Amino acid sequence: MAPTLCENRRRSKKASLVTNLHGDVEATAVVHRSRSRFRSVRLVAAVCRLLRLPTLSIFPKFSPLSSLMDASNLGSSSKPAFSSFSQSSRSGGRGRGNERDNDRWRPQGRGGGGGGRGGGGGGGKDRIDALGRLLTRILRHMATELRLNMRGDGFVKVGDLLQLNLKTSANVQLKSHTIDEIREAVRRDNKQRFSLVEENGELLIRANQGHSITTVKSENLLKPIMSPEEAPVCVHGTYRKNLESILASGLKRMNRMHVHFSCGLPTDGEVISGMRRDVNVLIFLDIKKALEDGIAFYISDNKVILTEGVDGVVPVDYFQKIESWPIRQPIPF
Repeated sequence: MAPTLCENRRRSKKASLVTNLHGDVEATAVVHRSRSRFRSVRLVAAVCRLLRLPTLSIFPKFSPLSSLMDASNLGSSSKPAFSSFSQSSRSGGRGRGNERDNDRWRPQGRGGGGGGRGGGGGGGKDRIDALGRLLTRILRHMATELRLNMRGDGFVKVGDLLQLNLKTSANVQLKSHTIDEIREAVRRDNKQRFSLVEENGELLIRANQGHSITTVKSENLLKPIMSPEEAPVCVHGTYRKNLESILASGLKRMNRMHVHFSCGLPTDGEVISGMRRDVNVLIFLDIKKALEDGIAFYISDNKVILTEGVDGVVPVDYFQKIESWPIRQPIPF
């Protein structure tokens, strides 16, 4: 049966609706693809700005892309997320100690531009001060393990020291220092920890006291105290937190050769060394009684009073008095 006019009209209308629907779907897809492509273009543009590269350096064959990128930047009232990231990177916020400046990355911190510890040549820390600290450790405690030829009086050749493969805390090789710098380190030391002598054209150095090296002999290193008049004040500085232990077992030399005493109070101008400036307890020794009982005492070149005590300990029996410092109130014991 031939289709009626009404059926033909219905079929035609249905086909038209389907065509329009396909067209709408295709148009929508085109719009989505365009938006996605536009977002991609803006993303690439942001990356180019972050890296400070021209847009055509990434896609040289696609000049339309460059114009699209430029267009994406026009009329944009808000910065993309990458812009803030780029700024934070340039400000040196994070990034493991690196700082971006003028398109160059330069390391900061250790050895970087003198900003870190020992920046390339001791710039971050005084090289002479660091040299003095290393000399103290070597001459008091490390000479044996470093196989230095140390005499019984504690002297070693400066030339031998300057051959050691060690670095100071300023990151400077010991062997790169000069004899003049050794002299300067000795001169600068406000506690006069060192002595220099010249023998047969050879310069020698020693630590005046504080040794843990057993090859150094007290009688060779130090001057014996023969009478209490040679040490009218003999005082040991310590801290409240240590007092209970000291009163229980006496003053111990610990890992050193001697127990250290000062020949005066921390504020006395003539006192160079012998106790720390921040002590809060003073233990005065009855040196007359100790000498009478056969305990040997010595004095170093920098006026520190030293004793090996009795088997490395100065017993409480020889304590004359204990005071707080700086108030100087008596502490019973």
